[in-house]
Amino acid sequence: MVAGQSKDRGPKANETLASIRAQFERMREVLDERARRWWAGNEALAYGRGGMMLVHEATGMSRSTIRSGMREIAEKRVQQRGRIRAPGGGSKRLTEKQPGLLQALERLVDPVTRGDPMSPLRWTSKSTQHLAEALQSEGHRVSADTVGRLLKELDYSLQANRKTLEGSSHPDRDAQFRYIATRSQEFMQAWQPVISVDAKKKELVGQFKNGGREYQRKGQPEPVRTHDFMDPELGKGIPYGTFDPAQNAGYVNVGIDHDTADFAVESIRRWWKLMGAASYPEAQELLVTADCGGSNGYRVRAWKYGLQGLADELGLRISVCHLPPGTSKWNKIEHRLFSHITQNWRGRPLVSHEVIVNLIANTTTRTGLRVQATLDTGRYPKGRKITKEQMATVNLERAEFHGEWNYTIKPRANPQGSTSRQNFAG
Repeated sequence: MVAGQSKDRGPKANETLASIRAQFERMREVLDERARRWWAGNEALAYGRGGMMLVHEATGMSRSTIRSGMREIAEKRVQQRGRIRAPGGGSKRLTEKQPGLLQALERLVDPVTRGDPMSPLRWTSKSTQHLAEALQSEGHRVSADTVGRLLKELDYSLQANRKTLEGSSHPDRDAQFRYIATRSQEFMQAWQPVISVDAKKKELVGQFKNGGREYQRKGQPEPVRTHDFMDPELGKGIPYGTFDPAQNAGYVNVGIDHDTADFAVESIRRWWKLMGAASYPEAQELLVTADCGGSNGYRVRAWKYGLQGLADELGLRISVCHLPPGTSKWNKIEHRLFSHITQNWRGRPLVSHEVIVNLIANTTTRTGLRVQATLDTGRYPKGRKITKEQMATVNLERAEFHGEWNYTIKPRANPQGSTSRQNFAG
C-alpha cells in the first residue's frame, strides 16, 4: 500500500499513522538505507502486534525491509559498522544469473563493429535497444540500459565520426573484412596461429617531447628540447609489431634503420622464435593480416619474396590477407597493442632505445595483454630490387577472391640456403 493511503482504522489508528508518517518525512533525508531500516524496525517493535503493518502503511517501505530491521535490532546487530547491507545482500548481478550473457553480447557486437569485423575497435553502430532485442530473442532477460552498462564494462563506447579513411572506399571493402574474419576463425578453430602486423609511427630517440601527461612534482615538469630535430647519434626507433589475438600477446621489434619489407619479415621471424613456436608447437600454417601498403603492402615484391624465405625456414605455409585500401587504421594491432603502448609511455621522453624497449615490454592491460620487445640493430637498406626471375621462384597460390589481397606462400621442396623449422625454432 502506498504511503498516505491507509485503511480507515479509526481516529486513534489514523492519528498513529500520521505521527509515524510525519517522523519519517522529517528524518528520511538524513538517514541512509541501513539507518532507515533500523528506524522502521524499531518503530514496528515499539508498537507491538500490527506495528509492522502500521509502519509499512505510513512510510511505504516494504515489509521485508521492515522485518529485516526488526530482526537486526532483536539480534543486537545495530552496533555493526561498515557495510550498509550484509555480505551477499542485494540482488545478484545479471551476469551471475545469466552466465552466458556477456559472451552473447560480445558475439553480437563483434561482427558488426565498425571497420574490421574481427573487432579491433571498441565501438558499434548497433543501438542498445536493438542489441537488447537480439539478446531477448536468444532467451536472455535484459534491457537496453543494462546492455549499455555491459558494453561499457567490455570497453565499448559510443563515439562520434572520426576521420580514418586514407583513400576512396573500395566496393569490396566489407566483403574483404568478412573474408578475413572467416579465414581467421578457420585458423583459430584449427589451432593454427593468426597474427596482425604493422609498423608503428617512427619515434625520435632523445630528450624530445612526448604527447600526454604524467604525474610530476608541482612546477617541475620533465625538461625536453625546444625543437624536434633528430639526434644523429641516437637516431630513431622503428617499432614493428606482431599481435596474436588468440593469445592476447604482442611482440615488437624495435629497429634503428629503415622500415623495409626485409625488416617486416625479420620481425615476424623473431616473433616466431620468441613466442610463436612455443605457443603453436603443432602449427602447419600461419595467417598474417596486414595493411595494403607500406613495407608489407600487397604490391611489394620484396615482402612476398621475403615471406618465401621465411616459409622455407619455418616449414610453414604462410597465408596473407591484406586489409582493403583506406582501412589501415582498422588493423587489429592498432587498437589491441599500439594504443596501449602509446598510453603506457605518454608524457615520457624516449631518451634511449633501451627506454623504448622497456616501456613497450612493460605494457599491460586489465584484460591480460602480454608484450615482449627486442632491439634490432640490423641494417635494412632501402631500394632493394626483386627481379622477375626471383619472383618466379616464389611458390605463391592466389585465392579465388581478390587474389592480389589474399594468397598463400608454400615452402619449397629444396630451397637453396633454407633452414629447417626445427633448427630455427630451437
